[in-house]
Amino acid sequence: MARRLGIIGGGQLGMMLTEAARSLQEHVSEVVVLDPTENCPAAQAGAKQIVGGFKDSSAIEELAARTDVITYEIESGDSRVLGSLNAEINPSPETLRIIQDKLLQKRFLRRNGIPVADFAEVRSLKDLKDMMADFGFPSLLKARRDGYDGRGNYRVRSPEEVDAAFAYFGGAPLMLERHVAFSTEVSVVAARSTLGEIAAYPLVENIHEDSILRMTIAPARVSAETAREADRIASRIMDLFQDSGVFGIEMFVTTGGQILVNEIAPRVHNSGHHTLQSCDTSQFEQHLRAVLGLKLGSARLRRPAVMCNLLGPAGLTGRYDVSGDPDPGVHLKMYGKRDSKPKRKMGHFNVVGTQDQPIEQLLKRARRLSESIRIVPAKPPQG
Repeated sequence: MARRLGIIGGGQLGMMLTEAARSLQEHVSEVVVLDPTENCPAAQAGAKQIVGGFKDSSAIEELAARTDVITYEIESGDSRVLGSLNAEINPSPETLRIIQDKLLQKRFLRRNGIPVADFAEVRSLKDLKDMMADFGFPSLLKARRDGYDGRGNYRVRSPEEVDAAFAYFGGAPLMLERHVAFSTEVSVVAARSTLGEIAAYPLVENIHEDSILRMTIAPARVSAETAREADRIASRIMDLFQDSGVFGIEMFVTTGGQILVNEIAPRVHNSGHHTLQSCDTSQFEQHLRAVLGLKLGSARLRRPAVMCNLLGPAGLTGRYDVSGDPDPGVHLKMYGKRDSKPKRKMGHFNVVGTQDQPIEQLLKRARRLSESIRIVPAKPPQG
């Protein structure tokens, strides 16, 4: 029997989840999203929308009343309110509560034997100054909650920056992380269904600029041993949470070859966008299958791919156009956001190769296209 799906968040991830629901119409009768932006991307894709804040208790309660299963495309929902509802919510509010708080997340992982960088809670400026003697420079000061795409992070590079770093967060709860010397940033996108079935996509490599993901390379350019170890850690994490849905598990490969888990997202993930064209089952369909109790699809990588994010350029706020004409075989996806803002994710494109195409050849093509496909100011209306 088809069920009504509720999603907290109606941005680009909600848009692509809504689009994936069309291929599962016998299982999903309607998609309803909660998002504060009227006519959000998911609504443009056909979802019904409740206009409201992610922590608005009455809006969350309305979402529960109008749907049969709730999931997320953003971690900003109020886990306390969600936990009080008599509703099916996947992943669970308890998983959301742990992952929302970076300190709780790291404590959970360390307690369960998952390798992470050294970290500590920061309670005061004196705390921070005392810790820096041990952690050294640079170290990363983080807001425990509500940080993404580098927001909520401050790299403390010298003793002279400590006071400014602490003041930057305006009294928000903080944690400190030791600097990790890494050779590669990687991630595993993995799914666990309500039936306990687990499927993990092959390890991918991520290239960040200014703490924002710019490019994902599938498969990652790492050794087979590293890929196996990352997959083992991801499977262990999925078992630990005993929850359902797609999770994005970000990791560092250190210069010494060790894998450290950086952060976990209890939702579909930017580094999984390549699956739309490269894999048997996209991460978006997989997430729906997982939270609805369906059999998971194959996570096989059919063809190598490179995903490139399209970000709003510096100096442009407002209406925009997209320059450049993608080559055949390049899959451009725009998110329907009305206005560009600096570093805002406006869209992405996937460059998909042939089965045996060298990844370096594909990467070279993607880099060339990333110079030609750009967000530019909108042309003034004619006449």
